[in-house]
Amino acid sequence: MADKKIIAVVGSTGSQGGGLVRAIVNDPNGGFAARAITRDVNKDKAQALKAAGAEVVQADLDDVESLKKAFAGAHGVFGVTNFWEHFSGEKEKQQAKNIADAARAAGVKHVIWSTLEDTRKLMKADDTRMPILQQKYRVPHFDAKAEADTYFSGLPVTYLVVSFYWDNLYLFALAPKKDEKTGVYGWTYPMGTAKLPGIAAEDIGKAAYGILKAGQQYVGKTVGIAGESLSFDEMSEKISKGLGISPVKFTAVDANVFRSWGFPGADEYGNMFQVYRDFENEVNAARSVQVTRALNPSLQTFDQWLATNKDKVKAATQPAPAPAST
Repeated sequence: MADKKIIAVVGSTGSQGGGLVRAIVNDPNGGFAARAITRDVNKDKAQALKAAGAEVVQADLDDVESLKKAFAGAHGVFGVTNFWEHFSGEKEKQQAKNIADAARAAGVKHVIWSTLEDTRKLMKADDTRMPILQQKYRVPHFDAKAEADTYFSGLPVTYLVVSFYWDNLYLFALAPKKDEKTGVYGWTYPMGTAKLPGIAAEDIGKAAYGILKAGQQYVGKTVGIAGESLSFDEMSEKISKGLGISPVKFTAVDANVFRSWGFPGADEYGNMFQVYRDFENEVNAARSVQVTRALNPSLQTFDQWLATNKDKVKAATQPAPAPAST
């Protein structure tokens, strides 16, 4: 590792960071070494990364001193935060600040900050089409990351604007569900006919690796990535064909109705999908499939991703089992 540039990867056991660690260790002649940062070095995913050739180091996003130690001697840092662990925009911002402060203290030569756009800039403050959440956000997990961009000012940073993970179909149970009575597969979101920019989670890490390999070319720049933009009707057709199941029916619903369903994150998801719908052109313009493919020549289409993850997605389409009787 001494003759390689060490990349300290935050979120190494998650979707984005894990993809970058694997991209680095799968390219032994690439000139980089992966330092996988995780809260628990003993968990299975961390041990799998160690077995694959990564250095595994303990640190916590809520503890800036632990991050400073974890980043020491590194050439670069990949920073990402996970809103869905705590649902707090303010906590996400503090964690981002900790990453930036630790990277600054370590004197790293390149930081990639995984971020999203500030959706509040797409509409006026008095726009009533969607509620304000957590007192100040439209879509907290977008807006908080965008606010956190300023913490990285002055660092040799690349702002990596990511897209909707197709993996969310099984990771967050967003896949169409089978109705046991009718046998019809269906899903309902406030998306209308808008095209959603999506990407395989593994390809985010590979694109980040492409940025690192490019050296200084992307420092100080914002890079928006995507694998393909598809409407929910188009995804429905592909899922039906790819999984070999009966036609999948997408139902467009009013965003206010979706938010009223009250499940954990309903307001967050409702606002997010409404932004994707109402600002389809702006959201897609901020992401380039062409640039992403240049960074990651193995970039997957939705069909390719689905073929690889067929079993996981198919399992996610099944209705939840009824609770056992007592």
